[in-house]
Amino acid sequence: MAASLAQAQTLKGSPTSVEKQYRLAQSYGFSFIKTASEVAPNVESGELHKVSPGRYIELHDVSYPYAVSETRLFLDRLSQQYHAACGEKLIVTSLLRPVSNQPANAVALSVHPTGLAVDLRIPAKWKCRSWLENTLLSLEKERVLDVTRERRPAHYHVAVYARQYETRVAALNAKTRQQTPPASGQPTREVAVSSGSANPQDYTVRKGDSLWEIATRTGVSVADLRTANELRGNRINVGQTLRIPDAANNSNLQVANEIITYRVNRGDTLWAIANRYGTSVKKLRQVNNTGKVLKVGQVLTIYRG
Repeated sequence: MAASLAQAQTLKGSPTSVEKQYRLAQSYGFSFIKTASEVAPNVESGELHKVSPGRYIELHDVSYPYAVSETRLFLDRLSQQYHAACGEKLIVTSLLRPVSNQPANAVALSVHPTGLAVDLRIPAKWKCRSWLENTLLSLEKERVLDVTRERRPAHYHVAVYARQYETRVAALNAKTRQQTPPASGQPTREVAVSSGSANPQDYTVRKGDSLWEIATRTGVSVADLRTANELRGNRINVGQTLRIPDAANNSNLQVANEIITYRVNRGDTLWAIANRYGTSVKKLRQVNNTGKVLKVGQVLTIYRG
């Protein structure tokens, strides 16, 4: 497996991959943090989340330990798997970097100012380095991130493709739930709703909430939450009331074999949807007989691959 991945892909970056990272960050609606003074407001709004050291992860000289929710989720999962594989902590050397704090050799289109990217230390042990590189290349092959091995200083630069990674994890979780029925007598997960709400399907955003966490607690997809509340990105505000759609009747994304039907959200573009689901703009337009402009609510048929 290691040999086949090495032959198929490399850890070399390119201007094309940098541009793709930047365009995806823009399509997600993420904020590009210009100065340190903008960090706290974006943490309060829920767009950025703190990444803390723990049993599986270590932060080394990280000035701004914040990331978007999808990148934090990526680190949570990867660090646990890395620790299980080689018995060491995953070492993070950089997360969010405001534009004003970018190093002199940073690329102009860096996505570090959004909290989308993370830098990882290259492991000294061959076993750990081999596992980490092959895992990152495998995820890159699935089109959920882009990884580059940088030399000055030496590290792995990883840009997480937020929507694609989010969809991948949701699919894995759904598969796990189908394969592992709850044990007899096991309590069901409670759904937190706003106190005194006239609509039991309303949720009042609390400090520290993210769309991903709310979706997980309420059993719906992040895409459905965005559609139901006309959200373009992941930004939500403390005290904001979100409508929780009926998971059974309001699915924004339905998958049957390798054919997907997708309902267009506000802010969606053909380019972003194509990249999210591993197809091309040309194929999307041909299959759906559509022009360059999409309409909110329009249903697209997507053939994966």
